[in-house]
Amino acid sequence: MTSELYRAIEEIAKEKGIPQEKLMSVLQTSIVTAYKSNYKAEGQSISVRFDENKDLHIYVQKTIVEEVSNPDLEIALEDAKKINIAYEVGDVVEIEVTPADFKRKVATNAKQNVRNNLLNMERALVLEEFRNREGDLITGIVERTSGTNVFINLGKTEALLMPREQVPTEVYKHGDRIKVYIAEVKEVNQSPKIVLSRTHPGLLLRLLELEVPEIHDGIVQVKAVAREAGNRSKVAVWSVDENVDPVGACVGSKGSRIRAVVEELHGERIDIIPWDPDPSVFVANALSPARVNSVEILEGEEKIARVIVDDDQLSLAIGREGQNARLAAKLTGLKVDIKSVSQIDQDQVESQEEVGDAEDGQEDS
Repeated sequence: MTSELYRAIEEIAKEKGIPQEKLMSVLQTSIVTAYKSNYKAEGQSISVRFDENKDLHIYVQKTIVEEVSNPDLEIALEDAKKINIAYEVGDVVEIEVTPADFKRKVATNAKQNVRNNLLNMERALVLEEFRNREGDLITGIVERTSGTNVFINLGKTEALLMPREQVPTEVYKHGDRIKVYIAEVKEVNQSPKIVLSRTHPGLLLRLLELEVPEIHDGIVQVKAVAREAGNRSKVAVWSVDENVDPVGACVGSKGSRIRAVVEELHGERIDIIPWDPDPSVFVANALSPARVNSVEILEGEEKIARVIVDDDQLSLAIGREGQNARLAAKLTGLKVDIKSVSQIDQDQVESQEEVGDAEDGQEDS
């Protein structure tokens, strides 16, 4: 009967994808508990093992002493030497105590105890696996929706795509296969809660790693990502190899690499720009496709990049509803102040007029 129990544990481990040693540990614990309860052995040190035939054996550990004061925990040296002549005082002896009527009874109870623990073990394994994958890209299947929440089947578990992590222009239909970013993994009410994202900048980064071998290999580095999901993103890249063009590597032959990323993001526009250690150059690059005349970095509590462009480049530099300037600011980490040449000229004229008015006022006084 107990060999059947062992095989049942093997089958459960294979079916559920749970390491057999974890199930065996639960099984052995339940057998020890059952033995102690049924045979009044609460204070004894009990162990359980299966032999080569997968049959169950229960042992009690006793310390060898000259004179026994607690028969549950101790054995006389004289009796121990009957088991093995080499035993000495202080050694621990294992004595088999498997009851003849115990195996069938314990097999049923132990199997049920293992099954009762399966859910907790599965939850723990899922939590451990996905905690190690936080920040990774994974492919899932849209399983169901509940209100504005979308639940994604990841195979071993179901994960949540909350409204704030959804792209407004995307529709998630039952059965759709989508790539998602594992944004957060935590335990809630003893169950794993996996939060996914389609809006996180990390999603774009992971997609680029998939499509661009130079990024995966570390030759091209992604220095910064700024994203307005579903609409437009900017990615700053740098090459550690002067012979490798970082922008060209990301774009690919005839745009093949970046096109694959754009398709996965359902048409989101992606600007690949060269990163530069000089903040003024970086800001100018970040405002692409606009042509920038000059950039001045103003130091202070908040770093400001004062940018001057030709009049015909102003709307392009700012972008529709300020998007280009906003993304450039996110990408560089600077506040970006853009003005056209004519605006600068007008500011200078007004400044001179203010100075003149002030001087006239002093003369009148």
